[in-house]
Amino acid sequence: FQGGDTCEYLLSSGRFLGEKVWQPHSCMMHKYKNSEAKDCLIDKHIVFIGDSRIRQLFYSFIKLINPQVKEEGNKHGNIPFEDKSASIKVDFLWYPEVNGSMRQRIKSWTEGSVAKPHIIVVGAATWSIKIHNGSNEALAQYKINITSVAPLLEKLAKSSDVYWVLQDPVYEDMLSESRKMITNEKIDAYNEAAVRILNSSSRNSKAKVKVFSVSKLIAQETIMKSADGLHLPESSRDTNAMILMNVYCNKIMKPIDGSCCQPQPPLTLIQKIAFCFFTLSIIGYLIISLMHRNNYRKNKPCTDLESGEEKKPAINTPNVSTLEMLLHSFCKLGLIMTYFYLCDRANLFMKENKFYTHSSFFIPIIYILVLGVFYTENTKETKVLNREQTDEWKGWMQLVILIYHISGASTFLPVYMHIRVLVAAYLFQTGYGHFSYFWIKGDFGVYRLCQVLFRLNFLVVVLCIVMDRPYQFYYFVPLVTVWFMIIYATLAIWPQIVQKKANGNCLWHLGLLLKLICLLTCIYFLSYSQGTFEKIFSFWPLSKCFELNGNVYEWWFRWKLDRYVVFHGMLFAFIYLALQKRQMISEGKGDPLFSNRLSNVLLFISIVSFLTYSIWASSCKNKTECNELHPSVSVVQILAFILIRNIPGYVRSVYSSFFAWFGKISLELFICQYHIWLAADTKGILVLIPGYPMFNVLVSTFIFVCVAHEISQITNDLAQIVVPKDNSALLKRLLCIAGFFSGLHLFSAMQDQSRH
Repeated sequence: FQGGDTCEYLLSSGRFLGEKVWQPHSCMMHKYKNSEAKDCLIDKHIVFIGDSRIRQLFYSFIKLINPQVKEEGNKHGNIPFEDKSASIKVDFLWYPEVNGSMRQRIKSWTEGSVAKPHIIVVGAATWSIKIHNGSNEALAQYKINITSVAPLLEKLAKSSDVYWVLQDPVYEDMLSESRKMITNEKIDAYNEAAVRILNSSSRNSKAKVKVFSVSKLIAQETIMKSADGLHLPESSRDTNAMILMNVYCNKIMKPIDGSCCQPQPPLTLIQKIAFCFFTLSIIGYLIISLMHRNNYRKNKPCTDLESGEEKKPAINTPNVSTLEMLLHSFCKLGLIMTYFYLCDRANLFMKENKFYTHSSFFIPIIYILVLGVFYTENTKETKVLNREQTDEWKGWMQLVILIYHISGASTFLPVYMHIRVLVAAYLFQTGYGHFSYFWIKGDFGVYRLCQVLFRLNFLVVVLCIVMDRPYQFYYFVPLVTVWFMIIYATLAIWPQIVQKKANGNCLWHLGLLLKLICLLTCIYFLSYSQGTFEKIFSFWPLSKCFELNGNVYEWWFRWKLDRYVVFHGMLFAFIYLALQKRQMISEGKGDPLFSNRLSNVLLFISIVSFLTYSIWASSCKNKTECNELHPSVSVVQILAFILIRNIPGYVRSVYSSFFAWFGKISLELFICQYHIWLAADTKGILVLIPGYPMFNVLVSTFIFVCVAHEISQITNDLAQIVVPKDNSALLKRLLCIAGFFSGLHLFSAMQDQSRH
């Protein structure tokens, strides 16, 4: 650990990912749009001083402000640029040598009340080498001249950002005869002189001339593509300009995916309170454990939130009090949250940009799929979508989604569309699982409602507090929470129709279908009435939960993208359970689901449908077009998969325990990846071990999976304490939770007021 100044890394080191993507050492670069560049540089004056290479950098820089600019004008003269809409002024001053003329111009900014430029970019040497034929006398004179200029630049650095651009190497084989004296040996000598002399009088001062040496590294990789052996290709110049923009603008604009040069955000009031709470929990647990000096072990199965199976209550040993269990859970959670904060809020660990290649996505996918096959076991039951099978389904989907995120595969449209189906499949299981539970059990009690809501939202609420992020930021949890409430409301409102009641009279089945039709009508109306949807979720306190960046558009987009798939899951559960009740399907071990002929026909149709969807998804032209059709057609591949997985008796009676294990902690994996596997709120990759990408992924993945598993255990433990079965105790807990959120809202309001 060498301190938190990532600007030094950005200006001096990095590597190429592929051919054109530059990755600074230890931090992430943001790709600035024209509007962002203007917002950052509004009312600013920037000056580039130097030779033709600096002129190239000048043009690349102003194209970030206005891409329509053409490289015109006197090549050996001053070139002005002004953007009147943002009051930005950028000047190029032609001073190809470090001499008295350059010194006089720089000195003029240090005297009197002359307005100083906000950013000054200086660099020159190749003309001195060329004019004086690479003589040693010219190098000696260069050292004298830069020695006279250095104090002036250091003085300007106290009020402005001053950058000295080191000379890039040349491609000697391509140089014209008039430039043959410009050798890399000479360039290195001039650069060495500049680095040694600059800041020599202010080594202990914070105001320093920043040495822009990263351009050398970029040129070493790309100078072979130069048109004349001297000037960089356009892509390399653009990279240098983007680095310059990141150095200056990141601390102003604070982009999520631009960690370079960003200071560590200050702790908020709520974060400080959370820190004190976890600290007291750790101290309290240590005191109690020292007093009791006995350990306990709990071995409880993880609960599938969408399953219809009831969670068995924790078995407390007589010598373990509820308080001790509570403090033990919060003690572990406090240590885990400290790790979360250090990974993605403190400038302790490094972060890098994602870079997609086909191999980085498909090779890990093939590896885990093959690995999953080696863990094949027999299921306890052979019903359609039995417990082991749904765990397996969620497990392999979650692993694929994790690889999708870390590889940056969202830029490849066919992969993006198939991942959208996997997200839809999770929601399909939400509809299927919760409908099945309410239909079979008929349990609409407050206990069941609170248990599910607690298990879904506990981790996200804690992360909102510790990581200072809005609830909607973790979009998947609000999505499954709202859909659970919709399913609950649809089935719980009068008349409550459950399987036991419907068995006595077939008309109740019709009544349930009418309920589902009403639900579908509401979904259809809201999906085509954005204004109504936004009004509903803009009312307080819903607005506090579903707003992101000041509006609920992101929430509307996420909801609309998979608006029908939960309904499809509920309808599938209803049809399947009705067929099962009438014994129209065969679920015996090794038996096909239907008659041999019908099973073969359905299997053939399912395989064709599955492949047809994949072909369609691979031929989409753009995301907007695909997303419009996705809500209506995603169910095709989901149903095709279910039939392929369940029609053959042998396939239905086996499962992969490897995938099922991950499926049991799939929710925790999905949420934890935001901060301790990925970085910068999923925009980058966490780097625990720099310089060894594969080893880094192995180590960070191991920690990430262990943490997700531990959080799943903590959630299960706390759910038994916070949500008891006794109604009077549960009511007291709910009042405490209401008080907690009221306090949270009060502190949040105080926090917002102090920010403004």
